[in-house]
Amino acid sequence: MSVTDEQFYDVVVIGFGGAGACAAIEAAEAGRSVLVLDRFYGGGATVLSGGVVYAGGGTAQQKEAGVEDTPENMLAYLRAEVAGVVSEETLRDFAYGSREMIDWLERHGAEFDGSLCPYKTSYPTNRHYLYFSGNEQVRSDVAVPAPRGHRVRARNFSGRALFTALYESAVRAGAEIRPLATARRLLVEDGAVVGVEFTAPAAGASVRGGHAALTGAAHKMTNWYPPVGRLLHRLAALSSPRTRTWRVRAGGVVLSGGGYAHDEAFLRQHAPQFLGLGPLGTVGDDGSAIRLGTAVGGALGHMSGASGWRFVSPPSGFARGVLVGGDGTRVGNEQLYGATLSESLIRDHGARGFLVVGDDAWRAARAQVREQAAFFNLPQLLYWFSPLGHVTADNPAELAAAIGVDAAALHDTLTGYDLAIQKGEPDPHGKHDELRTPLLGAAPLRAIDCSAGTPAVVPFPFMTLGGLVVEERTGALRRSDGSVVAGVYAAGRSAVGLCSASYVSGLSLADAVYSGRRAGRHAAQAAPERAGRAAGAGVRHIEP
Repeated sequence: MSVTDEQFYDVVVIGFGGAGACAAIEAAEAGRSVLVLDRFYGGGATVLSGGVVYAGGGTAQQKEAGVEDTPENMLAYLRAEVAGVVSEETLRDFAYGSREMIDWLERHGAEFDGSLCPYKTSYPTNRHYLYFSGNEQVRSDVAVPAPRGHRVRARNFSGRALFTALYESAVRAGAEIRPLATARRLLVEDGAVVGVEFTAPAAGASVRGGHAALTGAAHKMTNWYPPVGRLLHRLAALSSPRTRTWRVRAGGVVLSGGGYAHDEAFLRQHAPQFLGLGPLGTVGDDGSAIRLGTAVGGALGHMSGASGWRFVSPPSGFARGVLVGGDGTRVGNEQLYGATLSESLIRDHGARGFLVVGDDAWRAARAQVREQAAFFNLPQLLYWFSPLGHVTADNPAELAAAIGVDAAALHDTLTGYDLAIQKGEPDPHGKHDELRTPLLGAAPLRAIDCSAGTPAVVPFPFMTLGGLVVEERTGALRRSDGSVVAGVYAAGRSAVGLCSASYVSGLSLADAVYSGRRAGRHAAQAAPERAGRAAGAGVRHIEP
């Protein structure tokens, strides 16, 4: 085999989503040479996201909105939310560094503001950019509720604006971006990772017109309507440029290639209950970065962790209803964040459930659509309020027959719910009193099917949360015996992080920023120490 184009990079980043971009920025701004490899054109799941970053402790945006919050208050809430998936030291570091994280993102081009959303929602309209994105109001017994969902200021989904800012900052800092590059294996010498073998077109190779746009459309449609997404990916493959195999040596490698929601084998092994839901992210979220890590000895953690999202609000009036499973029993507190409520729906009810709403709440919810619904909520709500999207009945028995659940169980659930209200007893699931109204005296009853497999206008997406175990101070890969694999780091959804046990909106992106910066910073610090071992090997184009 012939070898050409020798070159050495201090840091190689595999995967150019939010975490990878933050890693590249930190390493490049530390004065290191950085090569970024991405299977497509960058963006990952971040560019498809809502662009919400979970932050608090007294950010400028919270102060602008008149919200009082402290790092210790945020820490108290997160202790209850993240369920010990990271150490107290890491959680404290995140909470106390939260304000600086938002400042850092703003310095790198992201825009935020303090326009506070006055009602509970899964995602605010373009009038609001700060909101209660989790369960803060429900968990008021552990911390003073404070809105911490910081949405990047941009119309509709803000993820593209966030990634564009990070992309441009990485390029300005000097990172070299290599698109259409697929990492095949990590190079190991003496137990340490010293480089990467990948396939890619020649640097600067021309790509036939429209390939990037077609790939972006394929990613988006894969989330909203998978059959069309798969077709677009096949069409994009027809115009892909020819690739070659390359090897590059590096002082440090960062794995940030996303999760495994698009890998059926991983799902069957670790999270089979999510197989019937729609994977969120790009087809690059197939566990490939995680497999690169395990191939060099990295351990896996929390691989059963995933988050599916069936939101019952907006409109907020629907939180006054009762969500029952296919067996007619109540799923949980309808006031909870959609992913938290859906955890019980998926785990205990096989992702089959129905939201039962009294007539008063139904009318209130319908009146709230114009004010509260974001652009992407409208198709779902138009369907739900249409004759096709719900069933109507005068009593629990009729409703049970119409939706196919046990009549006695549904009757007991609804009468028990009403009786607790009439007796002045607290809700057994913790729902606040202002959202509790009797159902049986508000005929007709209506039921909305919240199950998986409902029409495409009512998506039930999910993302995976587990991944490679890392040393939390540096982000370095850990083996199952606790030792560190030298030369390789992991970040974002390729790694165990803040949201690997419990997800609320914004916590995945916040973790991507936090863990990406951590990995990039420590890879940059370690690179000079390891440069002598790897120098001179460089980038290799391998030909038969």
